[in-house]
Amino acid sequence: MKTITCQVEQLSPLTEHVYKVLLKPEQAVSFEAGQYLNFVMSEDDKRPFSIASAPESDLIELQIGAFGADSYPMQVIDRIKSSDTVQIEVPAGKAQFRADSERPILLLAGGTGFSYIKSIFEHLVNVNCQRPVIVYWGLREPSACYELEKTAQTIAKLAHASFIPVVENPDADWQGKVGLVHEVAMKDIVSFEPYDIYLAGRFDMVGKVRQDFIEQGGIKEHMFADAFAFI
Repeated sequence: MKTITCQVEQLSPLTEHVYKVLLKPEQAVSFEAGQYLNFVMSEDDKRPFSIASAPESDLIELQIGAFGADSYPMQVIDRIKSSDTVQIEVPAGKAQFRADSERPILLLAGGTGFSYIKSIFEHLVNVNCQRPVIVYWGLREPSACYELEKTAQTIAKLAHASFIPVVENPDADWQGKVGLVHEVAMKDIVSFEPYDIYLAGRFDMVGKVRQDFIEQGGIKEHMFADAFAFI
């Protein structure tokens, strides 16, 4: 991994608890769609975050969920707020997009795990991917959703793709699907055997999804998530 100094270009809220960060690296950065970086707080304190932007982007995007005043991620947000430049280590992770496959692609994320799959589907648009792509994004409630229209417009640029947002606790205005995101996918898809599957979210969620998908035909060797290294 390289240590790169980045200019802080933008810090803005996506929801009450999720922030978008745009960083401009001071030198060329090379990574693959679906990899992550380490945000350097100090030499002994380096914190991992999925890269939300595609490798072809000039800026590095992060989407950071911060739910406490002095929480692990809010400390990073506070550092960004107080700094014109920050340091990152990049690239990291082994759950990057596999471009050498011709299999259909299933991207599924919960919460800010969306960062991981966003990097991948934006890359697929950039390279004019012709493989079938299905994107599922699960959230607890409609207020946790962000950039839904922008995401739908981006995924619509792919030749054979669909985007399915899912919420667990809908309000009266919610028009989309309801439930646990991977259970909705299991109702929609008869067998996961044909797919390359990319997963992101809480470790307990990702472990459950892998188990359930394998029971419905998913092939372990065709399932990718950084969480697999820890569960």
